[in-house]
Amino acid sequence: MPQSQNPSREHPSEEPLEPFTRSDELSGRVAVVTGVGRRRGIGSAVCRALAARGADVALSYWKAYDRGMPWDPDEEEPRRLVEELGGGGVRAAAVEVDLSLAGSPKELLDAVDERLGVPSILVNVAAHSTRDGYERLDAETIDDHHAVNVRAMALLSVLFARRYPGGPGGRIVNFSSGQSLGPMQDELAYGMTKGAIEAFTRSLAASVGHKGITVNAVNPGPTDTGWIPEELGRKLLPKFPAGRIGQPEDAARLVAFLAGDEAAWITGQTIHSEGGFVRG
Repeated sequence: MPQSQNPSREHPSEEPLEPFTRSDELSGRVAVVTGVGRRRGIGSAVCRALAARGADVALSYWKAYDRGMPWDPDEEEPRRLVEELGGGGVRAAAVEVDLSLAGSPKELLDAVDERLGVPSILVNVAAHSTRDGYERLDAETIDDHHAVNVRAMALLSVLFARRYPGGPGGRIVNFSSGQSLGPMQDELAYGMTKGAIEAFTRSLAASVGHKGITVNAVNPGPTDTGWIPEELGRKLLPKFPAGRIGQPEDAARLVAFLAGDEAAWITGQTIHSEGGFVRG
């Protein structure tokens, strides 16, 4: 798949997104963000948004996965991002971990505990994604998607909840992809595992609310993180009423809101924040 030329930015109505609002709302809290590998990725944007509100940030990445994808693996991003966040006045740490392994969620949280302290915010961005369709779907493809998109997300969430000491401010934010809104016939394994996230989110929210933890999912819609080929970008653009394709910062702002105190009454929800994207 060719690299995106960011077709959304060629549209005459496109305006640069404003920098993240800076505040101390999350000062003293530790956030864990998975799936942070590329500068234009949603994970990196989430890290910046949380740090702008004062949170210390631990990020996880797995370069072996990025190297196999049709985009620039951006080898230096984790290091650069840690330096950038540290320069902004918060503590930051990067942990390389293969979330497809069953023991990795505990390994990641142990590393965060040791380096930054017990986290109160968990953002599950990491995802495994390949194209399949009914003619190619097999057991290995299903297992590969399930290991990262469901098992790692679920284990990270419950281990986080067990370690959280209780009280206001616990936050888990997962990422869906709008499977409940339309089919993904060429990404069956991805669609079924991402759909499971929405069901897990609702059930876990009911289980851990008594500890002061909210659990929500975000569907960011098609987002220009560098994966959108130019031709696809031209087809997608008219489907956005605002005249631009979603940017990583759009999703990151919603995550930062859900991580804050004003979102304390929102839990068990899947929020479709996709700029009015028109399907069909």
